[in-house]
Amino acid sequence: MKVRAAVLEQFAEPLVVQELDLAEPRAGEALVRLQACGVCHTDMYTASGADPSGYAPTVLGHEGAGVVEAVGEGVSSLSVGDHVVTLFSPQCRECAHCLNPRTNLCLAIREQQNLGYLPDGTTRLSRAGEPIRHFMGTSTFCEYSVMPEIALAKVDPEAPPDRACLFACGLSTGLGAAMFTAGVTPGSTCVVFGAGMVGLGAVAGCRLREAGRIVCVDPSEPRRELARAQGATECWPADGHVVERVLELTKGFGADYTFEATGLVSVMAEAVAAARMGWGLSTIIGVAGKGETLDIVPRLLITGRRVCGSSFGGLKGRDQVPDLIQLYLQGQVEVDQFISHRMPLDEVNRAFELMARQDGIRSVLTFDGGA
Repeated sequence: MKVRAAVLEQFAEPLVVQELDLAEPRAGEALVRLQACGVCHTDMYTASGADPSGYAPTVLGHEGAGVVEAVGEGVSSLSVGDHVVTLFSPQCRECAHCLNPRTNLCLAIREQQNLGYLPDGTTRLSRAGEPIRHFMGTSTFCEYSVMPEIALAKVDPEAPPDRACLFACGLSTGLGAAMFTAGVTPGSTCVVFGAGMVGLGAVAGCRLREAGRIVCVDPSEPRRELARAQGATECWPADGHVVERVLELTKGFGADYTFEATGLVSVMAEAVAAARMGWGLSTIIGVAGKGETLDIVPRLLITGRRVCGSSFGGLKGRDQVPDLIQLYLQGQVEVDQFISHRMPLDEVNRAFELMARQDGIRSVLTFDGGA
């Protein structure tokens, strides 16, 4: 079939919206008609050429929601008409990691996915007979996409797709970091560094876990106000004195939980230093630049602080993303305020420009029926 897609032809150049050929799904795959797709920093990072593992040409996009149009042989968990959210972090439910509650890093298709291929080592996208590689196993900057069954979460059809798509990456990453990776406990003190999509999700996750105090740190006053709406009890500017303020707030001990959601190694160091001696846990969510390292004073660890990382919020996507969307449908998670701009696929490069200017939290591409 013919589909329109936004193709990364060359790094550091605008995406080109054009017509491609999309083959039918094979065994273990499903054809999805996209309805909405968030434009994430990871998409822009790859398009810039800064990602050492990036490749081109490819169809970017990984934060999608849509409807199953067809399924390949052997697909048992999805049917035509099901509403789904895409999963760049799949869940096969069979590998050693999927069977272990300590991680969500599924091993089943990781190697081929990282190379831009579907599990059988081929692509379904092509142009004039030449293969076009997939991105993060999803390629959602496209009207239709073929994806592995294990990279799709079946969700409640009552969830509007332009909201549901945010749970495909950014929002779930933040919520899960607080709720599942860190396991925030009731009454605790939490500090979240960064009030973008992921940081705001972490604030909401701390609230849902009934934290006693939730401090959000960000240089932008409008973003700090968004953090208040998500449940932050206090909002501070990023002025270089946050660690001292946290220690003052906690009688010199530090916060029970800290979360870094900026990707800046200097902020990661602050998050570690602001964690409580004895048992403080600092969760690193942001992705640092190529070659950057995090320096930690060993005494911070010797005196009881711990540091961990969180990928996709520790979520096992097929099982837990539907649960998070239910929290939204029940009114426990506010989603509308995250959507700053809606636009058609043809304006995908404008979405990147808005992101570069830090204009809003998330731009959402809407397809037919996406709003």
